[in-house]
Amino acid sequence: MTSVTILGSGLMAKAIGTRILAGGGSVQVLDLEPGPAEALAAELGADVTSGTIGDDLTGDLVVLAVPYTAAVPLVQQYGDRLAGKVVVDISNPVDMSTFGGLVTPAGTSAAEEVAAAASEGVRVVKAFNTTFAGPLLAGKVAGQPLDIFIAGDDEDARRSVATLARRGGMRPIEVGDLKRARALEWLGLLHITMQFTRGTEFASAIKIIS
Repeated sequence: MTSVTILGSGLMAKAIGTRILAGGGSVQVLDLEPGPAEALAAELGADVTSGTIGDDLTGDLVVLAVPYTAAVPLVQQYGDRLAGKVVVDISNPVDMSTFGGLVTPAGTSAAEEVAAAASEGVRVVKAFNTTFAGPLLAGKVAGQPLDIFIAGDDEDARRSVATLARRGGMRPIEVGDLKRARALEWLGLLHITMQFTRGTEFASAIKIIS
């Protein structure tokens, strides 16, 4: 059984937690305040535990279900307590003022910034950033399982996230090392901006078909 700690209690935290539980995993939810974490834990199920950010991490895999600006500070706050764990960055560092680009410097990505800030022994993976909360909650769009794109330098870490996705009813697609997160974050931005032009109301999914 995969044990996962989710940092954050928003819509993506709820959706990812739902998929983990559907695959037979265990979930711990931590947030800045105990109330939101307790509420999400109660909504997800009686076996889900909750607490505040700063508490000990019970999961072997830690999902940063927080905005881009909060991811690096959280990794720095936990420091060596993340050693040996797989940390999943789901953020899209979008310029929210114009939706015209990303706010990360050229030649890097949010996931690479997280990895650079992490202590030795932390294995960072990019995943779930091209999916929206609604489809992720359901696990499908138009009857098709969601494609979850996964990038990371550590093969075992990528595979652990792939296994988590597969058990949750999704189709994992490993795309390569962590530098591929740059492309995934641009793909995430494209998918976001398409909602405004196609009127799909954040209910669409990116699918690879062959």
